[in-house]
Amino acid sequence: MKNRPKHNEMQLRTYQLDAVNRMKNGCILNGGVGSGKSRTSLAYFYKENGGDIYSQNYVKMTNPKNLYIITTARKRDTLEWEGELIYFRMSTNPEHSLYKNQKVIVDSWNNIKKYTDVTNAFFIFDEQRVVGYGAWTKAFLKITKSNNWILLSATPGDTWMDYVPVFIANGFYRNKTDFCRQHVIFSHFTTYPKVERYINEGILIRYRRSLLINMDYQKQTIQHHEVIITTYNHNDYDYVVRNRWNIFTDSPIQNAGEYCLVLRRLVNTDISRKQAVLDILNKHPKAIIFYSYDYELNVLREMFSGTYKMAEWNGHKHEPLPNGDRWVYLVEYTAGCEGWNCITTDTIIFWSQNYSYKVMLQAAGRIDRMNTPYTDLWYYHLRSSSNIDKAIYMALKKKKKFNETAFAPKDYTEKKPEPYQTKLF
Repeated sequence: MKNRPKHNEMQLRTYQLDAVNRMKNGCILNGGVGSGKSRTSLAYFYKENGGDIYSQNYVKMTNPKNLYIITTARKRDTLEWEGELIYFRMSTNPEHSLYKNQKVIVDSWNNIKKYTDVTNAFFIFDEQRVVGYGAWTKAFLKITKSNNWILLSATPGDTWMDYVPVFIANGFYRNKTDFCRQHVIFSHFTTYPKVERYINEGILIRYRRSLLINMDYQKQTIQHHEVIITTYNHNDYDYVVRNRWNIFTDSPIQNAGEYCLVLRRLVNTDISRKQAVLDILNKHPKAIIFYSYDYELNVLREMFSGTYKMAEWNGHKHEPLPNGDRWVYLVEYTAGCEGWNCITTDTIIFWSQNYSYKVMLQAAGRIDRMNTPYTDLWYYHLRSSSNIDKAIYMALKKKKKFNETAFAPKDYTEKKPEPYQTKLF
């Protein structure tokens, strides 16, 4: 392997060594964003296959298992795991690996079904994706029956339902029905299954404690979060609320999703947000800006065209981080809230709020890394005093996901209201 590091450069931090020694097959390695879960998980694999994590000299593994790493598409494409594998003399390319007969594959969750027939290998599931009971979870459960595995997560679960797939994979329950029968009381007053409460939680706490390996990561950084209140067009907003009318398409609003989308577009495109961002950039000329919708991206592109070096990461473009002394990186939440990091700026601006606090947490972690040269990190949250922004903010504050159906009215009109002069953006 060319330019491979000396073994003592791989030495883990104390909290990582402690985590490796407590890990076991089927566990969840729970570490904050930027805590070094990737290298810790590889150190566990290395130790389990005959390596010595305490030796100053590299100790070769004895006939290591094939290694499959299921991660985000971005981590796969940016070869982030390749950079970690090199410390343990492994590579996805056999020519660059010390272990010529070992297969190492890094792939995305989108392709997890390709590996359901693999047996007697070791799987690292990166960035928790086995919440719920969809196709990914079913593939995960099939893989875990015939292989050793661990799961990495910065946000392992908010409710007991989030842990069901991992509990099943560890043999605590036969299936989801078995879990629900023993622990879930459903509400009788809803048309869809809604958990009213959990029972026998002492057992669940014991199971979770046996699987969750917490990394005692002491951050050297200090996060400073500042909320900046922006204005919005009250007349347009009240007109939409009163008439249930989409002023952007000049048609009646059909459902809760469209209702919230129209209100958010009104507040998220107000000119005051532009000025707020420009004021921040006067103090912090290099910044990552997270946004939610394409119309926000269009506003941001127009703002910075010809004035700032600009790059994007979204469903359409996958551009690298800009460089220089004056730049903005425009990142869409869904595409770029995880799986990459940046240590060349200390500032993130949230142009709009995401519905999920987990997504917001992951997004904030893009600059909060172990190797960042900054101690103080700055986060600016732009939001208005509108009811929808307040409701989203309160949901995030309670670590809940914003519910459009609960916020929006239940009745919608098919009749065009009285004309009203709206200001479109």
